[in-house]
Amino acid sequence: MNVFVSGGSRGIGRAIALRFARAGAQRVAIGYFRSDAAAEQTAEELRALGSEPTLVRGNIGSERVLEEVAALGPLDALVHNAASGVSVPALESKDKHWDWTMNTNARALLQLAQVAAPQMPDGSAIVAISSLGAQRVLDNYTLVGTSKAALEALVRYLAVELAPRVRVNAVSGGVVDTDALDHFPNREQMLAAGRANPVGRMVTPEDIAAAVTFLCSPESEMVRGQTLVVDGGFSLLVGGA
Repeated sequence: MNVFVSGGSRGIGRAIALRFARAGAQRVAIGYFRSDAAAEQTAEELRALGSEPTLVRGNIGSERVLEEVAALGPLDALVHNAASGVSVPALESKDKHWDWTMNTNARALLQLAQVAAPQMPDGSAIVAISSLGAQRVLDNYTLVGTSKAALEALVRYLAVELAPRVRVNAVSGGVVDTDALDHFPNREQMLAAGRANPVGRMVTPEDIAAAVTFLCSPESEMVRGQTLVVDGGFSLLVGGA
């Protein structure tokens, strides 16, 4: 199995990459933006699990990175986990904030599909990582939430266009305690809300990874263009996100 995970050096992306390795993936490529140390550490963990790692460094939407993804050859699974954004109220956002967030979170999925899908074999899968902010309103989340809504819409269109050869779906996680939360001024409030789901514990990166690998397995053959919510039931509650 040949896999590529964008944003794969830390947090959710790392958990996804390692789960593929544990499932027997022979090659796991991870994209990352700038943290060489984290990427090398994840690569070592992949080797220890028997997978051959490949590191793809740089802006996920750049021409060079896309060329490197294309050069990986036919992928059995492509996971777009890389995400970025600016956490400000809508009226304080700038054009450059909009462009950066939309390009990284949504446009990059289209670009990755354009270079990878033509080579992907029958039964392969593309999975995008979304968030509850695509459908719910979170404080200072306008740009990221809008980009994730665009991402989910793109998943639906790609699912139809690439069927029946390639499955395309998304996973939307609840609050997950990763480094990404450090950029939110209300981090502690978000963590408290994340623990208040009906299950009574935080969603972990491994929970997201399990959903991703399911959507990349033959068992999900008839799941197309869907967004699988993994939040412990948090979004079901009145007053939830």
